[in-house]
Amino acid sequence: MIGCGSMGGGMALLFAEDGVNVSLSDPAEEAMDGIIKNAEKAGYHGRVGKFTDYKELCNSLSKPRLLVFSLPHGNVGDKVLEGLTPHLERNDIILDCGNEHFANTERRQEKCREPGIRYIGCGVSGGYQAARAGPSMCPGGDESALNEVLPLLEHVAAKDYEGKPCVGFIGKGGAGHYVKMVHNGIEHGMMSAICEAWGIMRKMGMGYEEIGNVFARWNESGEFKGTFLISIGADLSHKREGDSAPKTSGSKEHTLVVSEVLDKVVQDITGEEGTGIWSNTEAIELHVPAFTLNVAHAFRLASAYRGERLRANKASDNGFPPQELKIEGKDKEAFIEDLRKATYAACLASYIQGMNVISRADQAHEWGINYGNIWKIWRGGCIIKADYISDEILAPVLLSNPKPADVNLLFSERAMKDVRNSYPALRRIVGKVVETDQVAPALTASLEYFKVVTGTDLPTAFYEAELDYFGSHMFDKKGEEGTEEPTEGRHHFEWRPAKSQKGEYGKVWKV
Repeated sequence: MIGCGSMGGGMALLFAEDGVNVSLSDPAEEAMDGIIKNAEKAGYHGRVGKFTDYKELCNSLSKPRLLVFSLPHGNVGDKVLEGLTPHLERNDIILDCGNEHFANTERRQEKCREPGIRYIGCGVSGGYQAARAGPSMCPGGDESALNEVLPLLEHVAAKDYEGKPCVGFIGKGGAGHYVKMVHNGIEHGMMSAICEAWGIMRKMGMGYEEIGNVFARWNESGEFKGTFLISIGADLSHKREGDSAPKTSGSKEHTLVVSEVLDKVVQDITGEEGTGIWSNTEAIELHVPAFTLNVAHAFRLASAYRGERLRANKASDNGFPPQELKIEGKDKEAFIEDLRKATYAACLASYIQGMNVISRADQAHEWGINYGNIWKIWRGGCIIKADYISDEILAPVLLSNPKPADVNLLFSERAMKDVRNSYPALRRIVGKVVETDQVAPALTASLEYFKVVTGTDLPTAFYEAELDYFGSHMFDKKGEEGTEEPTEGRHHFEWRPAKSQKGEYGKVWKV
């Protein structure tokens, strides 16, 4: 196990728990000591050891060797690979379980090709708790290597509610890390929608624990049944400062922790999290409309710069604060039900957009992605786990052995049935949001997304006309055949003939 932070340390103990001898490597010796201490305390005597030298580390392993990376994204992995390579042999396996960029993974796979080292890029999901208890695992790369380690991974991976392991071969090259990257993009879209719903309920005057109870009901049945992010929202709403500490005599009720959390998401800025940036970059570069994912990312960025928000608030004379929402009785129940459906619509939009990014990349890179295995790994142990969405929306498409072009959930009558059912509620919520200045970028963007991607009479006709006016960019005409694909138009109109202006281009200027 190379890299012994919270994720690597958790996985090291997970392997040791299942009877595997684990050799640790990390520049921070105290991190390795902490893992060994925890292993001994748990009764895994002698199964975990530490090494400060790559040669000794590699000599400690049976052959073919299995080396698991749990490293920060970027050049750290390159430096570690460079140091390890002289001590590795043909058919040794590297299982990169970091949140690495897929292009870095493919570059390292190519570098390992000649010495015969087999490099698997394996996205790992579920957070540090899942790393210890059993994560969702998303491997791609050398299939022969994966076939050798798959029995081990199936043993330690998260299990879905039917007891099946949430791991499976995703595809060639960097497909494993790519799918995990998009998983995180979907996650961010869902989190944005859920936090917006939370904020709206707060402006309704609802208490933190009351909102937690609403999330608990949402998670029990309906479209949010078995949704991890909803379930943890219910749980965290009741946590108090002293809950994780031993109770002392005479202790009083403590403050709810969520009430003290500042409105600032900084992981994209600090470099802890690259996947949110990459998933949006990929959507843009692959020309996939991803309104919810794009806006959710922008929301995170805006929240991070709290100092700038404070200055802008002052310059704009207190900004545009949300108004209180006074909704009571049966109207309140109906509004919360609308809010549930609207939040679901935005979460579903996140899934649709993410899957479209994956399928477009699969076509571009020819990874041969196994979409049934994506369904498999997202059924448990991962952050976007959602039992209803998995069983009702994803399964009919992903388990049909689809071609990449057929993965688009906008073409699924089952998925679009839910979109149509939740759309009126989404529209009503967004209408109220706009009227009362609530903060709801992902909900609003999702409404626009569904209008645009199902629309056949967009105002972009005028957009296209203006482009042709000043740039001679060409356009297609209404009623013509063969206009379905994103190809250049066949017509240009001289809206204003190009000519020199008298006295402007004929004179000599002195400069």
